[in-house]
Amino acid sequence: MRILITGANRGLGLQLAKVGLERGHEIIASLRDFNQKGELESIQQHNSNLTLIKMDVSNDQSVSDAKLEFDQHFSSLDVIMNNAAILLERDQNIEELSFESVLKSLDVNTVGPMRVVQAFLDSLRAGSNQQIINISSEAGSLTHSYSPDYSYGISKAALNMFSEKLNVYLRKENILVYSIHPGWMKTDMGGTKAPLNPYETACHLFDLLEKKKKIEKQDFIFMDYNGAAMDI
Repeated sequence: MRILITGANRGLGLQLAKVGLERGHEIIASLRDFNQKGELESIQQHNSNLTLIKMDVSNDQSVSDAKLEFDQHFSSLDVIMNNAAILLERDQNIEELSFESVLKSLDVNTVGPMRVVQAFLDSLRAGSNQQIINISSEAGSLTHSYSPDYSYGISKAALNMFSEKLNVYLRKENILVYSIHPGWMKTDMGGTKAPLNPYETACHLFDLLEKKKKIEKQDFIFMDYNGAAMDI
């Protein structure tokens, strides 16, 4: 499969790129800043199945430019994995909250995936066994809401709604849409106390993508990395 992964230069995104390549997939890894290629640069030197594309999901022109670059090399796409995200204002209560940070979080975490899907949907339609995987979070669950994490939680709840709307829109075209909680992982965002290794989570996500795991029957498409239903 040919798979586009956003925010692929670190954390879960990097591990998704690694696991995808290990399993023989063709990976288009997008990153906001080519000065921060990190491990991707050395991986690319030894694996022709990895293509790097510069794309800032919070910038309309950057997403358009990335699509133009993609079209110069490829005619179709099988999977979009919207992974790029930011975590701001984590410990701020409403009295201290910066609304500039709230808007930035929505721009990256919610509108970013919308931009990517809008730009790459024609390429996805030309692919096969098409899937859109939006990396969400339990922080976006209304049922299990907690305070603070206003910016992140609200942006992920909105991402879940976007995923549901996409699912309804694309269902007749047999394009699968998932909104997935990847678990609390040891990443820059998750911190060192997190119980999960992002490589293990990436393996579980690819098991879902490759249909090696059975997804529970559920009313909504919000699920964990094992395919178990999450409370919306």
